[in-house]
Amino acid sequence: GVVEACLLHMLKRRAAGFLRTDKVAALFTKVGKTYAVAGDICKKVQELQQQVESRKSQPNGQEPLKRQGSTTSKTPVLTPQAIKHIWVRTALIEKVLDKIVQYIVDNCSKYYEKEALLADPVCGPILASLLVGPCALEYTKLKTADHYWTDPSADELVQRHRIHGVHGRQDSPSKRPALGIRKRHSSGSTSEDRFAASAREYVESLHQNSRTHLLYGKNNVLVQPKDDLEAIPGYLSLHQSADSLTLKWTPNQLMNGTLGDSE
Repeated sequence: GVVEACLLHMLKRRAAGFLRTDKVAALFTKVGKTYAVAGDICKKVQELQQQVESRKSQPNGQEPLKRQGSTTSKTPVLTPQAIKHIWVRTALIEKVLDKIVQYIVDNCSKYYEKEALLADPVCGPILASLLVGPCALEYTKLKTADHYWTDPSADELVQRHRIHGVHGRQDSPSKRPALGIRKRHSSGSTSEDRFAASAREYVESLHQNSRTHLLYGKNNVLVQPKDDLEAIPGYLSLHQSADSLTLKWTPNQLMNGTLGDSE
């Protein structure tokens, strides 16, 4: 969707087509007339669209009977979101989206106004360069909406961090490493001080990931686990996901890497 927004920014009317509602399709079709790579994508997209239409025409969504053992004519199942962005998606999966965008940037005067993003001498090449990485991936299994992000506990992640750290070695592999970090009250910068700082930054980063957005955070928020215990200061944060708001709280001792053996 973001790539499409960049491709459609200040696209010339004659490049988009006067009567076509799908301007991305019109752009790819026009580029495909002079660039063979884009032409191949046009053919693949047309084949996919024909397969989708034939699937819709089957009663109750059933596919026509095929010869037993034949898998070459299997019709791909495309979600509505995939069909919506089928041009950019197909070019991405075929690993040529960066080449097509680079060709459009090199010939931007044919397709875009002077103030367009892809006509900019800096932003246009940058967009093409940013697409090199995604086009190098193998999209053999795409993540769907039912794959929710799950975070291990802060305690687990800190201990994983210490296992790979300089103080993570231990004699018994079955014994879990302690979270205690020795503090030195000295003005010099020691390796242990640096390790404590890196561990603290690591724990703080647990409060934001690719599925949630950090809205608010405040340190030294007191929480009283039980009536007979003193209130414990910790880090409180508010996160927003696609369908909910979540509050998280982590004790300052764990944030500082000095929890030790306390429960």
